[in-house]
Amino acid sequence: FYIDALIATDGAAVANWPVLNNDFAAIEEQLKSPSSIIGLADSGAHATQIMDASQPTFFLSYWIRDRGVMSLEEGVRRITSDTANFIGFADRGVLRPGAYADVNVLDYDNLGLPVPEMVRDFPGGSPRFIQRAHGVSHTIVNGAPFMEAGEHTGAVAGRLLRT
Repeated sequence: FYIDALIATDGAAVANWPVLNNDFAAIEEQLKSPSSIIGLADSGAHATQIMDASQPTFFLSYWIRDRGVMSLEEGVRRITSDTANFIGFADRGVLRPGAYADVNVLDYDNLGLPVPEMVRDFPGGSPRFIQRAHGVSHTIVNGAPFMEAGEHTGAVAGRLLRT
């Protein structure tokens, strides 16, 4: 299949094979375990090889909505406050007065991921993979609109965190 795609696109096709355990029953068991911390940490070191910033969208759309591994509320908690608390940021991942918050407004029924795409927006035109999400209409970062109707506003209200 991949060779056919390369021939049909004159070598421009890209194969995307997410690195994961193919035993979905085992993954489900791991996700349900209170010992599991759901998160990711690649730091962008492999921007031309993998693109795993889509992990939260995949988790919510596939494992939570489609497979029903846990409730939406528990799934959101697992990828927000549980992860933040684990690394020592008790003021992150919760919606309460005084806490820092990134809020996504979701169209849960339409939440999903298209095929990753290659863009050349790094310094010097260097490439990287991106993967936009469907079903995320707005994102608010520390009280400032970051995405509105799926478009970036230009705001950069996020802050570097150190442990």
